[in-house]
Amino acid sequence: MSTRVLVAYGTTNGSTATIAETVADALNEAGLTAEALPAPSVPSLAPYDAVVVGGALYAGRWHKDARRFLRRHRHALAERPLWLFSSGPLDPSASERDIPPVPGVRKAMVRLDANGHVTFGGCLEEGAKGWVAGMILRSGKGGDFRDFPAIREWAAGRAAELAGVAPGGSRAAR
Repeated sequence: MSTRVLVAYGTTNGSTATIAETVADALNEAGLTAEALPAPSVPSLAPYDAVVVGGALYAGRWHKDARRFLRRHRHALAERPLWLFSSGPLDPSASERDIPPVPGVRKAMVRLDANGHVTFGGCLEEGAKGWVAGMILRSGKGGDFRDFPAIREWAAGRAAELAGVAPGGSRAAR
């Protein structure tokens, strides 16, 4: 029986959805059963053994759908392994160093005893919704800063944790 993992996400323009789908693909390739779903579409966590939740960052806050997901499912999340990711920096900083979670995500991590958090670079390209997005694009600060090899590597690490195998192949202490 394969471990079932939900990768739920909150996104406005689809960039975080693509990251979530990449995480789910990497988990599936590692032998788990994973699916990526928009956070508002998840009625229950009953079918899942573990959860990854991702949210796009806007003005220092996680996407509202990701925040609402954590509140709505807080009791079920407390009973499962949980990891969080953020997407957002519109520069290469997320590939150059670890970026800590924004304060609201940090509080959620403590409250829900999350196993970890990572920040991935974001993507904002022509056609993005929202006044602020348009302003950012007009100022020339858009672009695609997602690092898909790093996203896949992070997901593979979560798969190893769920399998009880430490990176490098040895059994992790339980």
